[in-house]
Amino acid sequence: MSTVVVVDYGMGNLRSVVKALEHVATKSSVLLSHDPDVVAKADHVVFPGQGAIAGCISALDASGLRQALLEAITSKPFLGICLGLQALYNFSEEGGGVDCLAVFPGQTRRFPENMKDADGQLLKIPHMGWNQVRQTRNHPLWQGIAQDARFYFVHSYYVESADPAIVAGTTDFGLTFTSAAGRDNVFAAQFHPEKSQHAGLKLLENFVRWDGQE
Repeated sequence: MSTVVVVDYGMGNLRSVVKALEHVATKSSVLLSHDPDVVAKADHVVFPGQGAIAGCISALDASGLRQALLEAITSKPFLGICLGLQALYNFSEEGGGVDCLAVFPGQTRRFPENMKDADGQLLKIPHMGWNQVRQTRNHPLWQGIAQDARFYFVHSYYVESADPAIVAGTTDFGLTFTSAAGRDNVFAAQFHPEKSQHAGLKLLENFVRWDGQE
């Protein structure tokens, strides 16, 4: 039986991620773990998160999980969710500036104040609720998911990708931002698939079945 490990670095309620994966991964063992050795032995790794990026990076360093994550990123199917997307980039503006894992080129920026929608209405930050994702290229994790499907978002910061080739999906919220990115065996999303009903569960199902090849 294959093993899907959800990385627990002490931030956010991760039980909803585990429960959603258990629902779709009926032929896999789903584990929530903070043990680098367990992450190293996993067949698939999920890196979710909520909260502040500085706390995330500090927790990874303190627990020894940074190296385990970086090794997983080079060797097995890997899924980042929300903060797990932002942490993959070079740098975040949050908290005065934080160096991140530098897996993807680019940075995380805060949404500008006073953004307006197409009707001239002020947009509230954080970006919270359902929004469309425009798939910008084919990817195995999009299989069976309609173009412009709606997913659930909760975030005040967004990633700005320096390499258009890694962008797999975009979303409009006052500006157009990268809402999904991928390269080789790594895929990451700003939205929460575990909270996104049918489309989100389909993405998680695709991930569990994914061999890491685009």
